[in-house]
Amino acid sequence: MKTGYLIISVMLLSIQASLAQTKELPHGPLTSGPAPAFTAVSTLGDIKFPDDYYGKWKILFSHPADFTPVCSSEIMALAAIQNEFKKLNTALIVISTDGLNSHIEWVKSMETVLSSGGAPVKIEFPLVTDASHKISKQYGLLLNDSSATKDIRGVYFIDPDNKIRAFFHYPMNVGRNIDEIKRTLIALQTDDKSNVLTPANWQPGQEVLIKSPATMKDAEKLKEKKDPDLREVTWYMWYKKLN
Repeated sequence: MKTGYLIISVMLLSIQASLAQTKELPHGPLTSGPAPAFTAVSTLGDIKFPDDYYGKWKILFSHPADFTPVCSSEIMALAAIQNEFKKLNTALIVISTDGLNSHIEWVKSMETVLSSGGAPVKIEFPLVTDASHKISKQYGLLLNDSSATKDIRGVYFIDPDNKIRAFFHYPMNVGRNIDEIKRTLIALQTDDKSNVLTPANWQPGQEVLIKSPATMKDAEKLKEKKDPDLREVTWYMWYKKLN
């Protein structure tokens, strides 16, 4: 009898542990909510996320492997305009499951390419190693269909309050559009600053959208204000100039 109770107890504990693990790890990438905190080693030393980036926007890039052509082109494209992200109060952080030594050698190689024929260029953002896969599991970044444990090619936009505001997922064979990443960041910052929306194909400096009037009557009230910065397309769609 005691043996039976013992077997049942062990089975229940096993099921509970399995459920706890399932609950802890997302089945896919996180797309909203608080960004998980982590500590890690990187090409720029130890980092503590998000504490080391207090008051900043963060863009977290995940990639499957070092010394791959598509990812190399992306990291070098980021490095080419890294000062523009700094001006936007934004830190860049790159992460994969490769080891630190591999990251360091890869950075050296890319800096050689970047500096070829011109002034020396340093990659001033960290490449984080996640050899234990702990961070990747927290963010749900591990490829499901890979025989090796590699990260997907994702981009996280994380605001100063450490909330995930946007997420991009790119296929393995298509390079990330760095201009679009920068545009999305500026759109998020613009929306926060001015409480507006950005339309399709919006570019910085162009008109934005205001929140739709709840009713046609509310739209009529907007017309009566005769605000020169507002432009009506239809009663539920109004553009606004930002000064």
